[in-house]
Amino acid sequence: MTASPQPPRSTTAPAAPARVPLLRLAAVAYGLLAAIALGWNGWAGRPWAYLDASAAAVGIRWGHDLALGLAAASAVIALSQLLTAHTRWGTALAAELARALGPLTLFECGALAALSGFAEEAFFRGALQPRIGWLAASVVFGLAHVAPRRALWLWTAFALAAGGLLGALFAATGNLVAPIAAHTAINAVNLRLLTRDR
Repeated sequence: MTASPQPPRSTTAPAAPARVPLLRLAAVAYGLLAAIALGWNGWAGRPWAYLDASAAAVGIRWGHDLALGLAAASAVIALSQLLTAHTRWGTALAAELARALGPLTLFECGALAALSGFAEEAFFRGALQPRIGWLAASVVFGLAHVAPRRALWLWTAFALAAGGLLGALFAATGNLVAPIAAHTAINAVNLRLLTRDR
């Protein structure tokens, strides 16, 4: 009986372990956040997608609320692109965010935007804002986006302002359609613009 030949030994270094995909982590984190929001409102007997019972009785004006959310998103996206193109700090912030995110596919950008748009709005607007008010919920939203690096602190300020706008949309319409549409569109477009060349 002859010994089977041994496979040649590789002379290259072992591959670095693959990083856990951002989308998988986001699905878990945002799934938990949405579950907390829905569970909290369900336990309290509150309509999860509405500011209050009277807003729930009025219902959703789909065309109006979607259009309002997308118009707000367009304004925020345009402003963020202007700041990125015409200010040093905007350019630096975009580069820092792009490095932190790494490469993302078009599908990943859309999925991350949908997950964050639904879960964050269900929690910060749908569950928190009716309990603590527009201003406090906007501040908590901004604090939830505090980054550990000083280079990203401007992103926290942007999140604080965006939280105020999203809260105003919720207060104006009485439901989560406009804030979810705005949040999802802002994240989808900005994520793609940040990561398309990486």
